[in-house]
Amino acid sequence: MKTIKIIICAILSSSILSCTTSKTTKVASQEEYNKYLQKTVVTSESLAQKELDFWQKKLNNQPTQYPYLSKIAKANTLLFSEKGNISYLIEAEKKLLKINQKTNYNKASHLRSLARNYISQHRFKESLELLKKAEVNGENLNATQKMLFDVYLELGEPDKASKYLAEIENYADFDYLIRVSKWHDYKGDLSSAIRFMEKAMKKAEEANNKDLKAWSYTNLADFYGHNGQIKDSYNLYLKALELDNSNAYAKKGIAWIVYSHDKNADEALRILDIISNEHSSPDYYLLKAEIAEFKNSLTKRDSYLEVYLSAVKNSSYGVMYNQHLAKLYLEEFNDTSSALSYIEKEIESRSTPQSYDLLAWYYYKNKEFKKALEVINTHVVDKTFEPEIQYHIAEIYKANGINDKAMALKDELLESSFELGPLMTEKILSI
Repeated sequence: MKTIKIIICAILSSSILSCTTSKTTKVASQEEYNKYLQKTVVTSESLAQKELDFWQKKLNNQPTQYPYLSKIAKANTLLFSEKGNISYLIEAEKKLLKINQKTNYNKASHLRSLARNYISQHRFKESLELLKKAEVNGENLNATQKMLFDVYLELGEPDKASKYLAEIENYADFDYLIRVSKWHDYKGDLSSAIRFMEKAMKKAEEANNKDLKAWSYTNLADFYGHNGQIKDSYNLYLKALELDNSNAYAKKGIAWIVYSHDKNADEALRILDIISNEHSSPDYYLLKAEIAEFKNSLTKRDSYLEVYLSAVKNSSYGVMYNQHLAKLYLEEFNDTSSALSYIEKEIESRSTPQSYDLLAWYYYKNKEFKKALEVINTHVVDKTFEPEIQYHIAEIYKANGINDKAMALKDELLESSFELGPLMTEKILSI
């Protein structure tokens, strides 16, 4: 009888997925986005390289002119953004450390620059220490307070983050609007997050600031995707690419739409191949692995995972990929002992609901269901609303016999199927 029920459920799940796929209207048009994939003109990258060469030459000629270090660091940071090569970010750190040493850590702008670099490296506690010094210094305090909000939110201290959000309140300020948007997203209020990001986008357009427009387009596109507004999301990614056809983030967003919504796995892989030839972030290989699994190309999936693992184990990445590595060992390799070391490092680095979710999932994978439930009830439930974490909570509820809560979350999660992707949607259907 139990076997029959399983077969029936499998048939129903398959029917639901096939019905969803057949009724889906394709959103992405190759004719529309292909022009941004061909003959990419990386204007900002070439300008950044020219800036780097210019200031490096000046520093070589005048080694005592330490302010040049700041210019070199800025160029390296932009090159990291454009090319994804971690060596640029590390080189920027070296220059920022030197200039802070030269100024005895007494100039707030240099402290903020180094703190920003550490945020990019996920070294949030070190970033916080620098920002505290900048706060005491008092120079351009508003800029420091904005970053303190960012860091406290990353460290899982929302009360302190909220305090700084109140300090910087200014509804006419782009920087404030994007942080209010981020705050509402953190609290699970997506409609308010979208409303404030739309206001920020209008500010960027009124100022005609190319960089801010591109940033707001891609971030609002993400929110629209989470909200099921797939066509709106797609159109904003295209707008970002109209401004700069080297925008790898926008291209990745389109690749996700092609895969998750349009179910065109081969085309999504083609887009990702083009991006990864231009931008060296390891993240693309993780997404390629997921798409290969969707295609049932398991050998190809394993190959992508090997490339990803090899890339992120580069010591230059430091702690940046601990969370991803923990998930990978738990999900793909069923290696809970390897995962645990990364989870412990992540909790020590920042004790966020996301970090504790990994610990709960570790207990779940080890079939220690009561421990998993204890962790989520203490550190995760009602503290984050990310769909992947909600899926973990649902599975832990189910494993502990709390079926009513598990099924309630299942219904909510099916509304996030685009954000989670086809593979996760299949898992949700089996809850």
